[in-house]
Amino acid sequence: MTEDFIVGALKRGRPVEQFLGPVGAPGRPGVSYVEVRPAKASYEVYVHAVEDVGREGLLDLGEFPPLDAGPDAEEFGRLVAMAEDPSNALAAAEETTGAVRGRWVNENIVQDEYGDFVRAGRPSDQSPDGCPWPSRGARG
Repeated sequence: MTEDFIVGALKRGRPVEQFLGPVGAPGRPGVSYVEVRPAKASYEVYVHAVEDVGREGLLDLGEFPPLDAGPDAEEFGRLVAMAEDPSNALAAAEETTGAVRGRWVNENIVQDEYGDFVRAGRPSDQSPDGCPWPSRGARG
């Protein structure tokens, strides 16, 4: 999505997401994605890390168990930033997670990105299109 479409979606109250790639340990693989979500007077940035339990026909990341479900986990995802306008929220998401401006998608399309990852054999070093995974360099 172009930046205008991303910002437009957020201003209309629609979240945007980005698949960040593989996370976790070899014995407990997971994947992560980032979501920018409109709130009452701001925009919130959440990072989600879930167990990589998907397969063809089971790609809904929102249905996967959290990767690190501790006793204090109140909500799915971890709030990592807030901003008063959509552009600043995107910048905060990119800064804290390594997300890339040209890879944002509408809500629930992140499942398609995950599906590409599964069909490509779950590459650990780069995405199916040859770009490095943001999760491998994430700072948040």
